[in-house]
Amino acid sequence: MSEAKKTTNHNEIKKWAEQHGGKPSIIKGTENDGGGEGLLRIHFPGKSDSNDSFEEVSWEEFFKEFDDSKLALLHDPNGNFNKLVKRD
Repeated sequence: MSEAKKTTNHNEIKKWAEQHGGKPSIIKGTENDGGGEGLLRIHFPGKSDSNDSFEEVSWEEFFKEFDDSKLALLHDPNGNFNKLVKRD
């Protein structure tokens, strides 16, 4: 069993997501009027039954909101787990 790794490195996050079929996304209906994109997720279309709940965004949009919200990605290097968490 591998340990989860926490990162804020954009290149590392993008590479990890793409290796495992992940797409930068927001959850539909969570956008706010203050200019925020909404709740971010790395969505895995082939592994989810709720594909209609997600809207794909560009990596540029994803990382702008990611940094503005001061988030980090906690993930399993093998692709079995990921979660966006607040940076320490």
